[in-house]
Amino acid sequence: MTDAGAGVPPFPPGYRASGVLLHVTSLPSAYGVGDLGPAAFAWVDRLHEAGQRWWQALPLGPTGYGDSPYQCLSSFAGNTLLISPDALIEDELLRAADCAGHVFSPTAVEYEKVVPFKLRLIETAWLRFIGGARPDLRPAYEEFCETHALWLDDYALFRALKARYDGAAYLEWPADLVRRTPAALARARHDLADQIEIVRFAQFLLFRQGERLARHGHEKAVRLIGDLPFFVRPTRATSGPIPSCSW
Repeated sequence: MTDAGAGVPPFPPGYRASGVLLHVTSLPSAYGVGDLGPAAFAWVDRLHEAGQRWWQALPLGPTGYGDSPYQCLSSFAGNTLLISPDALIEDELLRAADCAGHVFSPTAVEYEKVVPFKLRLIETAWLRFIGGARPDLRPAYEEFCETHALWLDDYALFRALKARYDGAAYLEWPADLVRRTPAALARARHDLADQIEIVRFAQFLLFRQGERLARHGHEKAVRLIGDLPFFVRPTRATSGPIPSCSW
């Protein structure tokens, strides 16, 4: 694909380049899982210094923890475990003390430790944000929510409901939710409003950090290429023209 128009090749004749396949979660991190923070920027720099021009990652969508990155819960949303705490500290949405006091394996992702840790940090960042921190980000957040509403609103409700029902598959939820009865969905959106906003905010943070990394790659002449989550869970969304989550 290219922005230059149909029929125009994306590369000049004779173009040759090489790169490296490395999933983001494999980057070193003090927070239990590789993320879009300083180690990702350093990796781009290393590729640039080595004369590499491509960084390919596996799909970056949300998964059941420990599942294959190709088996995502959404074809649009990102995996919020990739949010960098260091970047949130830089953005004044977290303090260093918020991230202290945890020890993680240097060689493996221990999801039972990483997941609650990252969720707590995201909730802390959200409370600071709605409490008045970084008011300059409010317009960007509202624009993000509006631009991505087609998938984001349903996805946020889905994740809030999945948390309410302890991670159970949606077919095990109450029947009126399984059938997407409008009144049941409206009640859920009202009752879970806070949790829904946290999910939306987490996606905003993740996309924002991803855009920063992509700009850095562009500056270093390193292109970032992902992969398709070709095995989105078979029980999929029923609203909207393109299913986005397993509901």
